[in-house]
Amino acid sequence: MSFHRGVSLKLMGLVAACVLSASAAPAQPTGGQPATPPPASFTATAIPGVVAAGTKIELVKSGLGRTEGPVAMADGSMLVSSTNSILKVDLSGNITTFIENSNQTNAMGWDLKGRLLSVQRAKGNEKVGVLYPRDQVTTFVDNYQGKPFNSLNDLALDKRGGIYFTDTPGGVYYLPPGGSLTRIIDDIPNPNGLALSPDEKTLYVHNKDGAFMLAFDVAADGAISNRRDFARYKSVRIPGHADPSWNEDNGADGMAVDSEGHVYAATNVGIEVFSPRGDLLGVIPVQWGADVNRIRHPQNLAFGGPDRKTLYMVGAASIYKMRMLSQGPQRPTK
Repeated sequence: MSFHRGVSLKLMGLVAACVLSASAAPAQPTGGQPATPPPASFTATAIPGVVAAGTKIELVKSGLGRTEGPVAMADGSMLVSSTNSILKVDLSGNITTFIENSNQTNAMGWDLKGRLLSVQRAKGNEKVGVLYPRDQVTTFVDNYQGKPFNSLNDLALDKRGGIYFTDTPGGVYYLPPGGSLTRIIDDIPNPNGLALSPDEKTLYVHNKDGAFMLAFDVAADGAISNRRDFARYKSVRIPGHADPSWNEDNGADGMAVDSEGHVYAATNVGIEVFSPRGDLLGVIPVQWGADVNRIRHPQNLAFGGPDRKTLYMVGAASIYKMRMLSQGPQRPTK
């Protein structure tokens, strides 16, 4: 079908005006309502051995642009990845910039030499390496079999000096100390968070597109075997839901373990807590925005504080914390 030139120009002008109008307006959730700001606090229900009933979940800070990859420092302060920097949250809740240029670091962890390692995801410069101290910055790996990574996401460090990390899409990799990079999982379309059990005999891996968190046995050399469904998520994808977060996947993102082997998973419903056997013990209710079909919730978490009994939860440009009955692992690798 053909159009007269005058009509075409008028139509093009109308389309351009609409595009400019849409781009100038702030993003709106379904229904046209503004996004819900993060609440100042939530109240936890009891999870035996994990958290006492009535425990307050406190907002430390919001409006941080991006919050991911928390890891504790030696004194219990927390480091948190921001847009292209690393923030430090001290024990009084004060926030300062710890590293100004992080190469868009996502996950972080301390190795046995006291170095801060990270997965770095700046476009065209994706790599795993040392981020701090700054005079020791180095790259461990920036490709697999000559191909660059897609979108590096999470990592877990073992006491041997090995590094497990995820690339989405791409798979799960293991870099042994002094060895060559191996892709150890290639059949999970969108792997995300991962963590080692306290005894490092089990590797847990999130599957955002599945109903179950996965678990693998870990051998002395870091190799994995015996893939199995470890825990059924309470959060499940709801195709066609008005909220894009529910429509996309289950939200399984960051992960943590405590000293007793409980596994903590950040999902669309909040923080799901599982026993070492994979039983769902309860949910830490940190989620907001459901009333406007634009849920927000933590994307990652880690234990901190001088006694490793403060759980920090980060995501949606915010940082929350709460006191726990449980305690983080002795070695805060992530």
